[in-house]
Amino acid sequence: VQLVESGGGLVQAGGSLTLSCAASGFTFSSYAMNWYRQAPGKERELVAGISSVGGTTNYADSVKGRFTISRDNTKSTVYLRMNSLKPEDTAVYYCQRPRNNYWGQGTQVTVSS
Repeated sequence: VQLVESGGGLVQAGGSLTLSCAASGFTFSSYAMNWYRQAPGKERELVAGISSVGGTTNYADSVKGRFTISRDNTKSTVYLRMNSLKPEDTAVYYCQRPRNNYWGQGTQVTVSS
């Protein structure tokens, strides 16, 4: 199992980014996927989750209405579209396959004020 995140970077407050997580080594369409984040000095927190076929999504209250999780099972990729970014969204963002608890290496998102 391999999960590889990309798309992080530096963005001004109010801007947007789209993160991608490319999965390999398993039948992607059979598994729910999550995005987590961890800010400096804070615990890792669940940002968003999506069911195996994408019909069900859930979000942390702090990102509802601003972030959208989606997936393309033909590309074995899960996405996190982040709009109206705030400085408090600054964190390392991780992709997770919750079943068996597999994690990617993370991608840094920094939002400047």
